[in-house]
Amino acid sequence: MTFDPGALGRSRSDLAAALKRERKRAGWTQVRLAKRCNMSQTKVSTIESGKSTPALVDVELILEALGSEGPLAADILSLARSAHTEWQDHWASRRRGLDKKQNELARLEAATEEFRFFLLSMITGLLATPDYVRASIADVSGDQSKTIAKKLERQNVLLESAKSFTFILTEQAVRWPLLPPRAMAMQLDRLISVSRLPRVRLGVLPLAGHIPERPLNTFTVYDRRLATVETGTGALVLRDHRDVNAYRDDFDRYEGYAVWGEECRELLSEWSMIFTRQHP
Repeated sequence: MTFDPGALGRSRSDLAAALKRERKRAGWTQVRLAKRCNMSQTKVSTIESGKSTPALVDVELILEALGSEGPLAADILSLARSAHTEWQDHWASRRRGLDKKQNELARLEAATEEFRFFLLSMITGLLATPDYVRASIADVSGDQSKTIAKKLERQNVLLESAKSFTFILTEQAVRWPLLPPRAMAMQLDRLISVSRLPRVRLGVLPLAGHIPERPLNTFTVYDRRLATVETGTGALVLRDHRDVNAYRDDFDRYEGYAVWGEECRELLSEWSMIFTRQHP
């Protein structure tokens, strides 16, 4: 199957049209279908109009009720999966302005209670010093002062008592020298400070011992409803519960290999001192 990012945005309307065709092919009314699937007629109507995206389990119930089978049913299920996936390319974000992207993230964070961050190669903005934030978007042309200010403002979410955060960083993410040595030492000291916040757990995956896993991407899981997966040119936004649960399961496995608490802070202090000694 070829991945077509452009098709992701069309999937909801295509899915709505396909489900409506199947219902009409079977000669059923929305009321009859709703009753058979234990849904409201309003829910069936909003699905068929494309106003809401049905969960995969709802699509499976509808197809089973209508007796849809074979390649046609498989195609509709594929549409349903794509409808729960969104592609956000970096170039579009930059054209719109990265400060607008920060507003979107702030709204998502305001609506989330439980966060899981797996950081493979860099430190995320919520944990970053101003210097690190500035360096992370240094390749973006123009005045980035608004973006930097909003990234730093978003860090206040870490202090909200109703939310909980778990960060897992690889040793590579922590020690990648994005900044000069002294500034990197300050960034590691920032990680130590954040790890002491009451609603934050911060762990590190050291490049030592045996970790029989193959992490491919940085990802974040927001409650049980959404996961974002970073790539070199953009991010996938996954809303299907199976995808979200798969990333939660991955996170749980990495959690078992990570170093936490005082042991984690000792490692961060050791790496910070290495950077400090490099400073002339």
